Amino acid sequence: MAKIFNYLIQSIFIYFFFLVGFVFQLKISRKLFGYIFLFIGPMIKSKKIIKNNFKICSSKISNFDENKIVKNMWKNYGMTFIEYIFLSYFRKSNSHVIVKGEENLSLIYNQGKPVIFISGHFANFELMSMEITKRKIPLATIYRPLNNLFLNPLMEYLRKKYVCKNQIKKGINGVRDAIKYIKKKHSIALMIDQRVSEGERINFFNVPALTTTLPAQISTKYDIDIIPVYIERQEDNNFQIEFMRRINPKNFTSKIQLTEELNIVLEEMIKRNPNQWIWTHNRWK
Repeated sequence: MAKIFNYLIQSIFIYFFFLVGFVFQLKISRKLFGYIFLFIGPMIKSKKIIKNNFKICSSKISNFDENKIVKNMWKNYGMTFIEYIFLSYFRKSNSHVIVKGEENLSLIYNQGKPVIFISGHFANFELMSMEITKRKIPLATIYRPLNNLFLNPLMEYLRKKYVCKNQIKKGINGVRDAIKYIKKKHSIALMIDQRVSEGERINFFNVPALTTTLPAQISTKYDIDIIPVYIERQEDNNFQIEFMRRINPKNFTSKIQLTEELNIVLEEMIKRNPNQWIWTHNRWK
């Protein structure tokens, strides 16, 4: 009962923040909530987890500046949070994003053969799937529902209406649903940077971390390529999305070897701009 009450209080604050965002509109709200999260973020998320993550990764990232990364991470967190209520704007507009690797998307559309898109929680990660669906590519995205039962219905509504209408909940049933979509020529998109209890311990920044092998399993079984996707928020708060080189499952001897390669790709994304990755995930627990 106490947990439900806490979820209710949290949702009241968040709905109030969304209302404030509507009043001030996108440009001002980004600045406002960037600074709000810079202030409240350290109070609601564990500093210890961030510190532990930094210890593992700092020596592998050039010019690592802990204070700068934390500051920029929270500001990006806040901007991404308030951008949820402006997803309709992003859906209708193209002026906010530059897309690299467009030829990869054209090939999917022209050949009608699905792929698996993988990425991590960078910048406003929701926009990656949105740009894929805006190009008329059949897609289903795998997501983890929010624990807060008062907020999750809204988030699911926003994702289905503006990002991708086909949403798959993580879990055993989600795997079955993903396979059904693959058989219907739909591509699949998922984040691979969070710890998963059913995963395999595979090196991530040279330290074993529970990692999902789902992309490798599906890719190998159905002989479909994997396309890593990277998004970065620019200084003007526009975005650059890159659809990177295809990864062919036939070049790997096992799902573990392929998953190791995907972790290396994810590491390189984080190294490109550590300021915009969400460091609050307990990745190496």
